[in-house]
Amino acid sequence: MLRPEDFFDLEGNHLKGLFKNVEFVWEGLKNIKSYIKDNITPNVSGLRKNSSLLTRDMVIYNGEVLESGFTIDNASGTVTKDGAVLKGASIIYAGVFLADDEIYIGRGTIIESGALIKGPAIIGDDTEIRQGAYIRGNVIVGNKCVVGHTTEMKTAVMLGESKAGHFAYLGDSILGKVNLGAGTKLANLKIIESKINLTVNGKKYETGLRKFGAIFADGVETGCNTVTMPGSLLSKNVLVYPNTTVRGYCPPDTIIKTKNNTRTRKRR
Repeated sequence: MLRPEDFFDLEGNHLKGLFKNVEFVWEGLKNIKSYIKDNITPNVSGLRKNSSLLTRDMVIYNGEVLESGFTIDNASGTVTKDGAVLKGASIIYAGVFLADDEIYIGRGTIIESGALIKGPAIIGDDTEIRQGAYIRGNVIVGNKCVVGHTTEMKTAVMLGESKAGHFAYLGDSILGKVNLGAGTKLANLKIIESKINLTVNGKKYETGLRKFGAIFADGVETGCNTVTMPGSLLSKNVLVYPNTTVRGYCPPDTIIKTKNNTRTRKRR
């Protein structure tokens, strides 16, 4: 019930090593730093050239940094050079801030102007890092993900096909194939600082973690302005209504909503 396999379909997922020798799903959080250290192959030094702010649009294609001689179709996200489409080319627009060299950008990924990325960070293939996104380090973004406008990630993982399109905070959390409504916030620190413990079906689990946001299983969807309390576990296919605060363990195929006491009357 609390194993990684209970939350995520890891078969064929290149990030499944994050959960090696893990009993409980939240223990993957403790492996983020070591996993990045063992697997990162940084490829942005040619973009930065000792400067963090990119002043021109640039492309990574087959491991080579291209500074000129190409055309970007902004609508389709494709790159052409000498009349040929560069399949798998990644686009890094002028105005991106790459704080250091400990960053990997995968194939076919687009990083928009105004995004700020601090390493170490691994960003997968066919992913969008949108304008204003803030990646604060010790972050893994899988394939086909969206890190949206003013979305912040810190010590967090998107396992793939994870979408946080607008105004989200993802701290000390792991997300599967999810879709987050605008303004979703995963709180990761108790007001009264102490390690986070969980109670599931009457049994207490000591996580040993002082910072622990949430685990969102495959199929989770949140409405706008959802907030999760530290140490929340949302199982597969949980649906959260807008403006709802969630805490603790939520079993699979659950709908969570806050009773709406709003009343209406006719205008005079």
